[in-house]
Amino acid sequence: ETAEAVATITLNRPDRLNTITPELIADLRDQLAEAQADPAVRAIRLRGAGRAFCAGYDIGWGAEVMEEAEGGRPWDPMADQRMMGTFVDAYMALWRSPKPVIAQVHGFCVGGGTDFALCSDLIVCAQDCRIGYPPARVWGSPTTAMWMYRLGLERSKRLLLTGDAIDGRRAVEWGLASEAVPDAELDGAAMDLAARVARLPSNQLQMMKLLVNQAFEQMGLHTTQLIGTLLDGAARHTPEGTDFSARALQDVGGAVRDRDAPFGDYGQGPRTA
Repeated sequence: ETAEAVATITLNRPDRLNTITPELIADLRDQLAEAQADPAVRAIRLRGAGRAFCAGYDIGWGAEVMEEAEGGRPWDPMADQRMMGTFVDAYMALWRSPKPVIAQVHGFCVGGGTDFALCSDLIVCAQDCRIGYPPARVWGSPTTAMWMYRLGLERSKRLLLTGDAIDGRRAVEWGLASEAVPDAELDGAAMDLAARVARLPSNQLQMMKLLVNQAFEQMGLHTTQLIGTLLDGAARHTPEGTDFSARALQDVGGAVRDRDAPFGDYGQGPRTA
């Protein structure tokens, strides 16, 4: 959708909490390219349909891919890196987009879903949203590695060494998001910010974004992402990771419940910040 020089792209698998599959990624890239080619568009808003922004990778699909790709054969880490690298490249298309991207986050923004938000330029979120990386507990490593660049050492370790989530208020307090508003006001707040960004000329927006992004890329972002992607494959092939995959093939909900119930979060108990 396009209005006020803002293109709105909506992740649209609401029945699966907008979990990530190759088809979702392909559609996102197509819509992003369309928005970038439209001279009437100067900013892009990314949001999710239904109850969540994005609940990460579709675990059932991911476990099946591992089973089909390997079929009892030894794991090839470089083949894994190439496969996951296609997803990283899609998230980084948001980072590289000459038109600024504003992520509108509500509900759960977890696991791989955080890559959509963290690779965007600005984040506006609901106060009660939950942003976190539960695969840090088992079966994953953040491939885009954006946590450390956006939060710094102490706070990125606080989240990645526990897999805990933060809400929208804490996200603003920690500098991860620009604004946190009640859920009912989120759509308007994100659109208002996107429209405000879109008041600048396109060339000026591209220059300002390049200036900030280049500073972070000079810190070694590409190398860190390569390591993060390789470690993601390794995490899925530890004894604990392969056990998680085997259980997920039988019962995705049960595998996730066993992972998160001891922490009492992500729908498995009382919320904690």
